[in-house]
Amino acid sequence: MKAPTIPFDTARLRERLERIPAQRRLPLAVYATTQMIFLIWWAAFYPGGMSYDSISYVWHVTTNHWMSNHSVAYDGLVWLSLQTTGDLAILTFAQTVAMAAALAYVTVTLRQFGVPGKWSATAAIACAVLPSIGSFTIFVWKDVPFVIGAVLAFGAAGRLVARRMRGMQSVRDKAFRNEVAALFLGFLAMGLFRNNGLLVAVLAAPVLLLVLPRMRRALLVATVIPVLISGLLNVVVYPAMGVITPTKDQVYAMNYADIAVVYGEAPQTFTKADKKLMAKVAPLSHWSGRAANCYNADWAMQKPMNRQKAAEYNTQLVDLWMRVLKRTPDKMIGARLCRSQIAWSPFPGPAGLMGNTLISSPSVPKDMFGWADWNPEMRDSPYRPELKIRPLNDHLHNAMYFVWKASKTPQLQWLLFRGATWCYAAYAVVLAFSRRQRSWAPVGLMAVTLSLQLTVVAANPAPLARYMFAPMVLGILTLPLIAAKPRFGRRSGADSQASGPSHKSEDSSSTDRDTQPAPVA
Repeated sequence: MKAPTIPFDTARLRERLERIPAQRRLPLAVYATTQMIFLIWWAAFYPGGMSYDSISYVWHVTTNHWMSNHSVAYDGLVWLSLQTTGDLAILTFAQTVAMAAALAYVTVTLRQFGVPGKWSATAAIACAVLPSIGSFTIFVWKDVPFVIGAVLAFGAAGRLVARRMRGMQSVRDKAFRNEVAALFLGFLAMGLFRNNGLLVAVLAAPVLLLVLPRMRRALLVATVIPVLISGLLNVVVYPAMGVITPTKDQVYAMNYADIAVVYGEAPQTFTKADKKLMAKVAPLSHWSGRAANCYNADWAMQKPMNRQKAAEYNTQLVDLWMRVLKRTPDKMIGARLCRSQIAWSPFPGPAGLMGNTLISSPSVPKDMFGWADWNPEMRDSPYRPELKIRPLNDHLHNAMYFVWKASKTPQLQWLLFRGATWCYAAYAVVLAFSRRQRSWAPVGLMAVTLSLQLTVVAANPAPLARYMFAPMVLGILTLPLIAAKPRFGRRSGADSQASGPSHKSEDSSSTDRDTQPAPVA
């Protein structure tokens, strides 16, 4: 018997769509589209991509080894997912929802600069389609909510910039409060989900304060308070809760690696006392050999490095680091720039020194990245059956895994996995847009991207692609400004006068020289 067909009423569907306010159609369409694409990635790699760090999180929260060397906030989300469902799928699903919503939020921001919806929607959808970002979003990784926070902060900063360019810098309406709140939440997420994430707010604040002078009080709230919260949690709250703090050899590993790089290049600059101290921790042949690889700090911390001894002599080693910096600043800076080349170079370093782009596969080996070999708690963990890829459809998994592997083609990595490429593209687009508008205000759109890049330049252990996924996403979302239609005209006079007498200004005595919308025909 033939199954009855259900008629599809296009007229009724069109009528329902028309009921949606026009200003909401674009974000809803972008959210729905990107959510569907992310769900395809999610179904293909259910319950989510995993790495060595992912297994670490599960070990932390299921064996009472909570540690702050990773994000305690993300460990909490892992714990909540396991406690409520016994699996990690609900966590990775929530990440797809949050990322799709953040992308939709940015499309509305771009509309305020006159970007046509088709351009902003294309950029947002591209973020979901690209194998690098699409697969990353469904990873069990603290870096995923960190990137979502960066996207949210970028969108909020953009709206504040657009507010200045409309001549509404001193207007304190509900929309303004929402924008500041979104900026606050974006910076707070970055501080909570990556240990050095609070530096993003510290570095972004001066740029935003410079280009948005009439919003300084609100900007200080949105940047300084998240930094204070993140610092207070790590220094006071987490230790008081019994969370294990990182050991000194973990905190200062990059300092040890800096010493090794300089010693490998200029051993004659080290005194006998310096060498005697270094020999207490590892043979000098290690310091000048494998440890002297400037591309990867992990090489310095591997055997024969005695990490317990390093922690014991940490104060003296940090003093040595300071002396090396004073004696040979050029080589020390060179070591840092070499190790952070993922942040500033579109092209990788030598693969033999692990200077190539390090990309984590969404698959999970049977030994759980070695955890099952050395850790009996994880080898016999009741959660071990859940810590593997269990795709909802094998054919879909095979197809998407093939696409992901193809995207790793070395000749394409500068575009698909190197965030530095997208940083420079974003800067070029924003500066060109600023020139067209004859205003420095749009430079505020660079604040989050620039601070993300500088944070990785300042301290980075290895050329891991995920450290620059946030600038990559923001770079793609910035490109539509190329198609922005001019909306802002020049004017003089106080913006409070243009807004009406009922709006209060932070500084009513100053004269605003911002811009306001051009007349609409």
